[in-house]
Amino acid sequence: MNKISVLIQTHNEAKRIAECIASAKLLTSDITVVDMESTDETVEIASQNGARVVLFPYSKYVEPGRAFGMQQINSEWVFILDGDERMTKSLADEVHRTIKNTQDSYFKVPRKNMFDGKKWLTHGGWWPDEQMRLIKLVSFRKWPTEIHSTPLIEGTMGHLKNHFLHNFHGDVEQMVNKTIVFENIESDLLFKASKPVSTPTFFRKFFGELYRRLLKSAGFLDGTIGIMEAVYQAFSKTITYLLLYEKKNRRPLHPLS
Repeated sequence: MNKISVLIQTHNEAKRIAECIASAKLLTSDITVVDMESTDETVEIASQNGARVVLFPYSKYVEPGRAFGMQQINSEWVFILDGDERMTKSLADEVHRTIKNTQDSYFKVPRKNMFDGKKWLTHGGWWPDEQMRLIKLVSFRKWPTEIHSTPLIEGTMGHLKNHFLHNFHGDVEQMVNKTIVFENIESDLLFKASKPVSTPTFFRKFFGELYRRLLKSAGFLDGTIGIMEAVYQAFSKTITYLLLYEKKNRRPLHPLS
């Protein structure tokens, strides 16, 4: 059994998967890609670059695929990446040193968020943005399939010092389209939980998130991009509750014409 594997989730990542796999090879040659019905050349490119590809039905979010992917791993440890994320040499070296003698069962890892792959967001709550990505398989129990869920793992948690990269956003149209999909799912969960919503909720959510990102976490220090992200996150949070209001009142919210 290999010491460590990398698990990568994909859907239409043809433009980025080769670079993602190349970075994963800094850590290990045992790389598994769980592809969720890509309609581009993601599967072919992943296979050509040495990854083992397994197929999973399309899902609008990654958690169901990750739950399936964890069952495909045959190693002592697994590190999880997405197609828009990159392993770094310093992190790979730290992982190898750590898993030799650690007593911890899983680790949170700092994630360096790069807007459009260029601007590092160091404020606005974007750093260190720790993510649970290094897991000892014998301690892993379950990955719930709800959106934004975290895995269930027995044992203690550690923290790594070195970061991995996340090349996110950069295309406002794609950002908005993704928000509509994800926040619709979030609003479904809130609806099922009987979460209350009213007109003041919209203002509270928008200005609360804007304050948290822009002022409390000093997102303005990242310049125009930091301000854009703060406004966008406030918009995203508000959309969730607009959709919840719509579902509770069982009528669509039509734009003014």
